[in-house]
Amino acid sequence: MVSRMKFINLIFNKMISNPRSDRMFPIVSTTWNPVSGCYHECCYCYARRLAETKLRHTPRYRSGFTPRINFKAFRKRFKRGEIVFPVDMGDLFAEGIPKEWVLRVLRHIERYPKTYFLFLTKNPSRYHEFLEHFPENAVLGATIETNRDDLYTKHRISKAPLPSRRYMAMKDLGWDLKFISIEPILEFDLDEFVRWVKDIDPVLVFVGYDNWNNKLPEPSYHDTLKLIDKLEYVTIVIRKSIRRGWWEVA
Repeated sequence: MVSRMKFINLIFNKMISNPRSDRMFPIVSTTWNPVSGCYHECCYCYARRLAETKLRHTPRYRSGFTPRINFKAFRKRFKRGEIVFPVDMGDLFAEGIPKEWVLRVLRHIERYPKTYFLFLTKNPSRYHEFLEHFPENAVLGATIETNRDDLYTKHRISKAPLPSRRYMAMKDLGWDLKFISIEPILEFDLDEFVRWVKDIDPVLVFVGYDNWNNKLPEPSYHDTLKLIDKLEYVTIVIRKSIRRGWWEVA
């Protein structure tokens, strides 16, 4: 059984050895995209923007951000002690991704029991579908930008399941190594949001603002610091881009 403490120790070692990483998650050693693309159409999605602009003439993205399996990616080998972020250019667990694709990814990572794989989705209810197939070195994460469903709907943030559905799916997920990404952070209710994180019991939480000038309904800098302060009593918090809300800047 992979212990939480063993993973936590690895996290701290990664942060010490690579404090200025420009990756989406600073503890990650490498990314890997055996599947790419997504149907969620998040308004702030950097991956879709990249696929439809800079990468649009590459073989993988000639059809835009339509999900596809990338067979050559399964030649990839991983090293002992690495933390790998699979499918950073998509969502492996989005509705519409074939079960066979997911299982092929899980079978591949099962060959590397000394490597950790950080999965991230906005549809964590599908984790339950594959729970018996995940190897113990899988770290299951969900993006939960806010606790406010009404705000999410009003601003048409995404076609992904609402934040409350993600919270319930993660809370009920019987898996020891879980994490939450609060990025890009949106306006929230402090006590309720902290309760959500406590209920999920993640091994770590990432917190960060939007990096792409999307003018999202962001919380104030002060409110974000209050959230981080409370979450640090609950779990490990890794700060990403922490700044003033775009509307706070003169």
